[in-house]
Amino acid sequence: MLQHKDHFHGSDLEKIEQIYGIRKDEIVSFSANVNPLGISPLLRETLAAHIDAISSYPDREYLSLRKCIGEYVGTDYENIIMGNGSTELISLFIQLKHPKKALIIGPTYSEYEREISLGGGTCLYYPLREEQDFVLDERHFTAQLHEGIDLLVLCNPNNPTSGAITRGTMRHILDVCKQNDIFVMVDETYVEFADNYEAVTSVPLTAYYNNIVILRGTSKFFAAPGLRLGYAITGNREFVKAIHTRKNPWTINSLAVIAGEIMFRDKAYIKETRELISGERARMYQLFAGDGRFKVYPPSGNFMLVRLLPEGMTSGELFERAIKERMMIRDCSTFPFLDHKYVRFCFMGKEMDDKLAECLMR
Repeated sequence: MLQHKDHFHGSDLEKIEQIYGIRKDEIVSFSANVNPLGISPLLRETLAAHIDAISSYPDREYLSLRKCIGEYVGTDYENIIMGNGSTELISLFIQLKHPKKALIIGPTYSEYEREISLGGGTCLYYPLREEQDFVLDERHFTAQLHEGIDLLVLCNPNNPTSGAITRGTMRHILDVCKQNDIFVMVDETYVEFADNYEAVTSVPLTAYYNNIVILRGTSKFFAAPGLRLGYAITGNREFVKAIHTRKNPWTINSLAVIAGEIMFRDKAYIKETRELISGERARMYQLFAGDGRFKVYPPSGNFMLVRLLPEGMTSGELFERAIKERMMIRDCSTFPFLDHKYVRFCFMGKEMDDKLAECLMR
């Protein structure tokens, strides 16, 4: 098991407040990767009118919400599994599959390894290579898959590299995994931000493969981490049935159910989000790519990984510089296979992005 050092997560504003003496409501978090538009305006306008919903239990099958999500992602509602955030679903899947040996593509989010280890499994990492811009080498990777592996875990687009695997590559990976009896868990937390969404999302593959489950949530794209509304998509109906026998009932509250149905149908908000992130992603990438002190990697998510090239420049130094100006970026030295030369930050509006760029490029 890889050792993970302590770090500031995007939600750790209380720690920042305590250590740096800066009020948390004064800090702009470029570390949390949350939609800068905030919650859906339609949700803000209408949710209060549904407050009486907390007087009764939600439908334990969440039928209406699952149909809404099915329409949103383009699948049958019976392929949808609801969860109290994607974290609960990760835990449930690991408990059900109980993998003895899992392969994780890294550097990536540490929660996958933690859950697998808690279940008594062993984690192996397949490291993406910096010299290949952290782009997966499809041929080399699939050659590493064998029957000794029970579970493959990957984040697409990946956090923190922001690179994405296309559906054609994913299909090849699933074919090889099928031959070796490997189940595949794909975290698509950031896929809705991708310009080439249709080429990246693996949802259509669930109609043809029964060895894949896809995780999604509302924390990042819909700016609702406190709602704790997650869902998964799989075409494996036996897997869906097995999860439902293990799940506690009513893990999603009545207001979260209503909020979900409102958000997924707010087409104007979804369009505005994609346009904002697409524009700022291209602009910030070009800005940092044009500065010889930084190496940037083509981003597909709503954030960008940056390597610091000058010998004396470190991720800790840039973190300190930004936080003193009330901006929080991610020091990536705590991610597996990265060191003190990498930082990650998400895209906000033009004004705040320019302020961050001015700070980091001094």
